[in-house]
Parts: sequence; C-alpha cells; structure tokens
Amino acid sequence: MRTLIKHVLASTEPKEALAIKGWVRTRRDSKGFSFLELNDGSCLANLQIVVDATTPGFENPATLTTGASAAVEGNLVASPASGQKWELRATHIELVGAVDPTYPLQKKGHTPEFLRTIAHLRPRSNLFGTIFRLRSRLAYAVHQFFQDRDFVYVHTPIITASDCEGAGEMFRVTALKGNIDEKPQTDFFGKRTYLTVSGQLEGETFACALSNIYTFGPTFRAENSNTTRHAAEFWMIEPEMAFCDLQGDMDLGEEFIKAMARYAQEHCTEDLSLFAKFVDKDLPERLKFVIERPFVRVPYTDAVKILCGSGRKFEFPVKYGLNLQSEHERFLTEEHFKSPVTVFNYPREIKPFYMRLNDDHKTVAAMDMLVPGIGEVVGGAQREERLDQLLENMRSHKLNPEDYSWYLDLRRFGTVPHAGFGLGFERLLMFLTGVSNIRDVIPFARTPGNADF
Repeated sequence: MRTLIKHVLASTEPKEALAIKGWVRTRRDSKGFSFLELNDGSCLANLQIVVDATTPGFENPATLTTGASAAVEGNLVASPASGQKWELRATHIELVGAVDPTYPLQKKGHTPEFLRTIAHLRPRSNLFGTIFRLRSRLAYAVHQFFQDRDFVYVHTPIITASDCEGAGEMFRVTALKGNIDEKPQTDFFGKRTYLTVSGQLEGETFACALSNIYTFGPTFRAENSNTTRHAAEFWMIEPEMAFCDLQGDMDLGEEFIKAMARYAQEHCTEDLSLFAKFVDKDLPERLKFVIERPFVRVPYTDAVKILCGSGRKFEFPVKYGLNLQSEHERFLTEEHFKSPVTVFNYPREIKPFYMRLNDDHKTVAAMDMLVPGIGEVVGGAQREERLDQLLENMRSHKLNPEDYSWYLDLRRFGTVPHAGFGLGFERLLMFLTGVSNIRDVIPFARTPGNADF
C-alpha cells in the first residue's frame, strides 16, 4: 500500500517495508550508493532515498534523473544529515516513467513567466505545487465557513440567457453558423445564450425559498483586459441571504474575509512560510493586519472626498461618479485608514440594475470590501425587492423586462429584502499568498489571446 510522503515525514518512529511513489527532484551519486530526493506532491518537502548500488532495480541509475517517476520500497530510519529527520533506505526501486532529456524543470530557478508557458508541468515546481495545494485547502475552508452557518450550496447554471451585470461583456454560446444573429430562435437553446458572468440572479431564487444559500463555481467575462488582476474565466463565491439588508451583508463579508485569513494562518503555516520567503515578505504582517483590525466603513462620497483631498497624484482621476481603482482602494486601506475598509452607498449610475435604491434616490445599497496589497476583494449589495423600482431600474439600464420575467416574479410572489455579495476566488488567493498575478493562482489561465492547455 502506497504511503504519501507527507505522512512519512510526520512519522514519530522508524518503519519497515514502506512503499513510496513519486517523482525524482534530484539525484546525487557517491561511491557505491546514490541519494534521491523524491516528491509525490502531497507536501512541499522531499523524502531522501538512499539507494545502494546493489539495490534491486537500480542497475541503471542514469535513468533515474530529475523528473522521472519511481516506486520505492524500503525502511524508514533516522537521518544522520542535518535538516531532515528521516530518510528511506531502499530495498527495491523501480523506474515507472523515464524522462526525456528535454525536461524543462531542471533544478534551478524558473520565473513565473516561463512556468506559465509550461502550465502542464508547473505544478511540479515548489512554488506552484504549494499554490495549488493551498487553493484546494481554501476551497474546503469556503465550504466549511458557509456550511457551519447553515447556508445551502446551490449549483447555478454555466449557460444563461441573462446578463447579470448589464454590461454586455459576455461570451456568446451558439450552434449556428454564418449570421448567428439572424434567427436566434433556431439556435440550440432557442434563444441567445451566454456563459454566465455570475450565479447571483439564479441564486436569489433559491435564497427566496431556502433563506441562506451560496454558490461556488466558474464564471466568464468577455472583458478585453490584460492586467494582472483580470481573467476571462475565474471562480466566484456568491452567498445570498433572504431577510437581510446591507448591514447584514457587510457583516457577513467582513467575517468571511477574516475567517479565510485566519484559516490560512492556522492551517497552511508551511505554505505561508514559502510565500513570505520567496514571494512577499510582508505577507504575514498583512494577514495579521486584516485578522486583528476591524473594517472601517466609509460611504463612497466620503471616500472620494478623502482621495481628492489627499494631495496624492493618482494615475487614474478621482471624482464623484467614477469607480474607484486599485490604487485608490489601496491608498484608503494602507495609508489613510491603516485598516481594511468597506466602502458603501455608491452612485446608482455606476452600479447594476438589481441594486436597491436608497432613500436619497442618488445612491444604491452597494458595498466593496478593500484589503491592503490587493484593493477590492468583495463586491455586494442589498437587492432591489420592490417590483416598481426594479422595473424602473431595468428601463434606465435599457433592459427588456420580458427577458427577466422569472426574476420579476420573485418580487410578485412574497418578496423579501435580501442581499449578497460576490468574491473572486482567485482574488482571494492572491491576497492570501502575496502572488501578484491572477494567472499564477488558477491552474490554466484564460486571458485575452490565451487559451492554451
């Protein structure tokens, strides 16, 4: 029975007849025996294998080069070498898969840019193996957070006929050829359909029946942006709560961000140490900053006044009616408030149709949560539960109410105040790892001009 290396390294006593399988990271030869560093992806650390020249299966050591896969049987003994507790004295070794001399992941430093060109191999590197193990752990933590609070996990559709954001930046899905706009009713689904930009609208239908729900799945945006913070395909976490207002929405969002930072700090210590050493030395302090300090809540109008009066020259202009950019958000968190920040009550003109109009008829009950190093990580709002007002919002956004008849029914049949937010999982991972490019926290990045692998 194969034993994972992470469990072997955690052993408290020697063991006999262990079976280990993995990939060779390095081989160092000495007179009469060799040292192999084997890794199976279960943890960052390698297990040292000591192979005698007479060990069965080791007749041709030249085949066990970096990248080759091997199966080893042996006895776990205390290692005399410093820096490692155990080593495996091999009693049998088998080459499972030889490696071609062109194998690109030799023992040397590789840039993230180069590793993106070999995304099918980069999980074998220390950095990316660590990133994707942490991604797995954090996905579990997301589910644990909401399940512990009695939220129901809902799978919303990937293909939709609704434009949630109303911005038109959607990927069309069609089986038609030629002029695809000529007869959309003859298309596969009988209408124009798109890859979803959000599961929110469908999520609202379940919140209006099951009270508290969340979605966690892939979303797609046809936004021609090549920044380090944007991708065409990414994963979204979207809770939705019935009988909830903006205050409750902000409470949950702030609690969630702190819980994720705390989980990473408590359960991913080894991973965070690697990120702090090689990626971002300020990461431990930044996570501590968010965990320990309360979010400051500031209305959008006041945030704009603070930015305009700061005397700072920003790359992007600041004035009322414009969305805040990352540089503005980071100024608020890192320099002005020196705390994580929630900005709320945005101008209605710059927000989607579904957000609840405030009593001033100028702003909507929307909020963004900002953290140092990243800027916005959460965007949410109280939804417009009043039928007449929602219809007016749709008209002002030039949307056809008939396309959203099912959504309007929620306001006709037992409407309730409800609220929710959206959080890009990759943006959360960037915050928790210090990795600065979204392409490096998703297994296979989909960006303008790139859909490799």
